[in-house]
Amino acid sequence: MADQELFDQVGEVVRGSAPRTAGELRVQVRPSGVKVWYGDAAPPREHYEAQIVAADIVTDARVRALEIGWHAEHPREADNQALLDGLRAREPRWRAALGDDAVAGAFLGRTTWRRISETWLDPDLDGPDVPFDIGVRLVDYINALQPHRATP
Repeated sequence: MADQELFDQVGEVVRGSAPRTAGELRVQVRPSGVKVWYGDAAPPREHYEAQIVAADIVTDARVRALEIGWHAEHPREADNQALLDGLRAREPRWRAALGDDAVAGAFLGRTTWRRISETWLDPDLDGPDVPFDIGVRLVDYINALQPHRATP
């Protein structure tokens, strides 16, 4: 399955199962991933994402990795860290839903951004259930983290 088709299907899973309590759900599909957020039409600096990541920035990946989770990508590192710190302060409330695979820390490949996400090393992205598995896991992150995020 081509990556664009994969992420089109992931986007449909998210559209069908993400909560609507935080405002209008937005889904942006690209060949290398899918970005999800609530509210404004333009993607914000804070969002949920499932994306292909190059092996050279993911420890132990041979070919590529799939990252699934939440990102803070503001220009100022301090702003991103403050958002992550706010979520870490509520970690007992979301950790049980996400498990130990969720890493809270620096973004993969850009140390000024922050993430709570997991990586699947060298995944087989061709299976018939893969879009569902990715979409459901991304919605797990939305369900676990969105209630604990500060809104502007």
